[in-house]
Amino acid sequence: MNEHPLPVPPDGLALTVVVPCLNEADNIPDTYREIADALGDQGELEILFVDDGSTDDTLARIRVIAESDNRVSFISLSRNFGVEAAFSAGYRYARNPWVLHLDADLQFPPTEAKRLIERAADGYDAVFGIRVDRKDPWPRRTASIVHDWLARRLLGIEIPPRATTFRLVRTEIARRIVDLRLGTPYFLATLPRLTRAWTTVPTAHRPRVHGSSKVTVRGLARHSLDLFFGFSSRPISAAVWAGLIGLPVALLAGITGSALLFGLALAAALFGLTMMARTLLHISRGQARPPLFLVREANVPVDSADLLAGRLT
Repeated sequence: MNEHPLPVPPDGLALTVVVPCLNEADNIPDTYREIADALGDQGELEILFVDDGSTDDTLARIRVIAESDNRVSFISLSRNFGVEAAFSAGYRYARNPWVLHLDADLQFPPTEAKRLIERAADGYDAVFGIRVDRKDPWPRRTASIVHDWLARRLLGIEIPPRATTFRLVRTEIARRIVDLRLGTPYFLATLPRLTRAWTTVPTAHRPRVHGSSKVTVRGLARHSLDLFFGFSSRPISAAVWAGLIGLPVALLAGITGSALLFGLALAAALFGLTMMARTLLHISRGQARPPLFLVREANVPVDSADLLAGRLT
């Protein structure tokens, strides 16, 4: 947590609520209604739904709401690009100076946004919600604790402790992070590299009512590896030292006749791991990066570089 925020309160807060969606048709009406009821008095309000390639009626329901309320905007991606891409699209095309990230599952009540807004008035660039009493299964809670410890303690990555996607961020900073086009994007680890003026606020959490979580074990693991290897040099350093130390030890074991074959195999494995890690790192830095997302349909202006053959309504 930063103890030295910039003394710039968000007077006359104009807010864009970015709502990433993937097959959340049953939640869309309630999400819209709760946001409008909770934040309709917060200056200028935009509710920007980002459809991340849904295959149900999510987009159709968003269209209906957008036709009846000019505060509602939407962007529909050409396929499922993943949660980082979905909210990045929303951050890039938010029209107001502040973005509030609120997932469509409504596990964070929109009324809790007032806590983030009040804290931002102290001059912070970003305020992250942390769950006081998390209403998720114990494996998810345990995995989050382990993930946070590995990232912050073992690998030395600066991320807001226990922070979630429920966050209020200055749009200028959020957009700058998106425009970096990192090969392994990870918003929580990138923002502290751009500003010290961030903090966390305890917020309520509730169980999902409609639908099921779109988060998978495979997706969480892949996202974690993007963080661990994209924002820390310690895994690569560990591989190098393992090779440098393990090779002579294995060779010595072989020379002295204790498990010769095992020693040689161990030496080869460690050496191969080191070379593979260094080679993959070199290749990843030199590869052209594909678009983070492409838009098929939207009712907001979209840059031609982000627009697939589709339509703007």
